[in-house]
Amino acid sequence: MADKLTPEQRHTCMAHIRAVDTKPEMLVRKYLFAHGFRYRLHVKGLPGKPDIVLKKYRTVIMVNGCFWHGHDGCSHYRLPKTNTAFWREKIERNRRRDAKEAVVLRLLGWHVVRIWECELTPKRRNATLLNLEITLSRLLIKNYASAGEASTTQAAEPRVGYHGRKL
Repeated sequence: MADKLTPEQRHTCMAHIRAVDTKPEMLVRKYLFAHGFRYRLHVKGLPGKPDIVLKKYRTVIMVNGCFWHGHDGCSHYRLPKTNTAFWREKIERNRRRDAKEAVVLRLLGWHVVRIWECELTPKRRNATLLNLEITLSRLLIKNYASAGEASTTQAAEPRVGYHGRKL
């Protein structure tokens, strides 16, 4: 089946596909900000320039489009019927790059959270964003716990926690 658009029209359509400030990314950003999370965007010093970086949580959030990043088992990810070899290779390259960047980020001590476009559909959005908030809260607790263990000092008195109870 031939493309219904001329090469110039196809080029114009593809040029309008955004890489940053996509609708799924904006949904996640608005939710995080409304719930008190502060973040940086597309930090160039980190591998892959993650969409959202929460330094306090040592966490990066990648908001991925199901088609462009090859989300298996998703209705949004289907290879086009024309130029299939090109698209298969392109999406595989994206997957390999994503996996490599996630490994490097983890080696640098960052937590990597990946949110797929299909998880932000109206039916699933609230559950996905609530789970993200819970995950971030757990990571913050984990980070503070591990920081406390690493910087423990010997003291004469027993450690006392919240409400004066011994730890």
